[in-house]
This record gives sequence, structure tokens and C-alpha cells, in this order.
Amino acid sequence: MSIIDNTKEWITGENAKNKISSIVAGLLFFTGWWLLIDVLASTPKSEINTGQAFIGVFGTLSFIMVNSVRKSHINQNSSVSRGRMAMLWLLVGFILGFASVIASVWVMIDDTTRKHGKVWPGVAILLQNVLILVATLIYKFGRDEEDY
Repeated sequence: MSIIDNTKEWITGENAKNKISSIVAGLLFFTGWWLLIDVLASTPKSEINTGQAFIGVFGTLSFIMVNSVRKSHINQNSSVSRGRMAMLWLLVGFILGFASVIASVWVMIDDTTRKHGKVWPGVAILLQNVLILVATLIYKFGRDEEDY
């Protein structure tokens, strides 16, 4: 078999949806953190403080919280307390994800444009959190949980 045949078989195989969504989510997550690392390495220390860089940690925590809940935990067959706790955990995870995007918009508008005049650090923080949130959604809803 050639490399093209192997690639075609890998993409169109029985678990292709899980593989592709996992790879896309991982690349988006990596790109988000890479943007923040780039900004931290290329700008002076006074432009981005620890609190601004810490917003991405909340996005990452949201990624972990949302994807730790299986779909079977939320369906009607699960026990009442277990299902409610899973829904609450999922809700808090989504709130953290969207709150990190909202906080990064605030940082971009308020701190970077008005105080420093440079836009790229704020845009990078916003892109990081948007990419992490999109990766969270792709990884959660792009996979079939019955396959594993």
C-alpha cells in the first residue's frame, strides 16, 4: 500500500470522525496557547500582566470540565443526583469558557488599546480564548462516544 492509500483509509475508516475532530481540536488548542506564548516572548513585560495571561488557564479548565462529562451521564437513564451533578459540572464548564472569552474581549479593548496603544497583545489573548472555546466545542460535540 502506498502512503496515499493509507491516508485515504485512515480518513475514511470507521473511527475517522473521532480522529479528525480530535486532531482539529488539538491543533486549535495548541494554536491558541502558541499565540499567547508568542506574545509573552515578544512584548515587554509591562504590557501583559499575569492576570491577563491567566485568562487562558480558565479557558483550559473549561476545556477539561466540559469534556470530562460523557453524554451518558446526562441522559434520562442516569440517576437523578448523578445527572444533575453532571449537568451542573457541564454548565460551570461552559460558563468558564464563555467568561474567558468575555474577559479577553475586555482585556483587548480596555487594557491594551487604551493604556498601551498596541493591539496585538490583546488580539492574541482574544484569539487564544476563542480558539480554546472552539476546540472545546469540536472535541465535545464532534466525536462519537459509543466508539470507545
